[in-house]
Amino acid sequence: MDGIIPINKERGMTSHDVVAKVRGILRTKKVGHSGTLDPSVDGVLPVCVGRATKVVDYLMRFGKTYQGSITLGLATTTEDLDGEVVERQPLSKPLTDAQIGAALKQMTGELTQIPPMYSAVKVNGRKLYEYARAEETVERPKRKIQVYQFKQIRPTEFDEEKGEQTIYFEVQCGKGTYVRTLAVDFGRQFGLPAVMSDLTRTSSGGFELKECVTLAELEQARDEDRVESDVLHPIDHALAKFEAIEITDSEWQLVQNGGFLKRALTEPVVAVKYKGKIQALYQYDESRQVYRPEKMLLVR
Repeated sequence: MDGIIPINKERGMTSHDVVAKVRGILRTKKVGHSGTLDPSVDGVLPVCVGRATKVVDYLMRFGKTYQGSITLGLATTTEDLDGEVVERQPLSKPLTDAQIGAALKQMTGELTQIPPMYSAVKVNGRKLYEYARAEETVERPKRKIQVYQFKQIRPTEFDEEKGEQTIYFEVQCGKGTYVRTLAVDFGRQFGLPAVMSDLTRTSSGGFELKECVTLAELEQARDEDRVESDVLHPIDHALAKFEAIEITDSEWQLVQNGGFLKRALTEPVVAVKYKGKIQALYQYDESRQVYRPEKMLLVR
């Protein structure tokens, strides 16, 4: 079985938990996910099965969309509500929609982000959350991220008694973006502590939430022998952004052995199709003026 299953991950599970469940349901070991979701976050988690595990990186190039909320007036160790509160600074009055909109707009485009201590980013071979749990400090690497859109999607709520304001947002971003950190950086623009107080991933890998199945629905589809017909998406989905070329029988013999292709094309990378299925990605080699293998799939 080869393909992609967009799972609607429920809260309380890690992404690894989902992969383990899918392995059990489908009785196969070759399963991986595209883009980790924290246990407290639900939504779209594309899961790759069989040969589709080779295209995980290409799925991540589609970008992601999230909906959630930022709460101003407090900060935590984890930048979300799972951590311990380390600061409180009650607001005397709420931010206006104009202030919020301007601040969100400032946070679009290419940004530099420092990942949170409670994250799986590795420094010197150890994950940052391992340093955090050991109460050790380490310099975190800065990284470039892309935020395509960041906007308010409904009226804010202001708790006058607590001095906390909750802002509801939607963000479209590229891979490697920590939305928790976006929430903290938003508050920083006003000199206020902030946390990400809720988050759902609504799209990832080119899949929308409405296209996803729960683990229970996947199990039912397996029992009714309709996983491949109703749930599994072809590997081609992950490679839809590449120009596809159909090859001849003789070229197929070359491709199966990792041979080069001579084609007069302009694209730097092309998807090579044989009998309607993408079998490989080929990259142009300017020095030899041929296309050479970049990623072999060889789907039956």
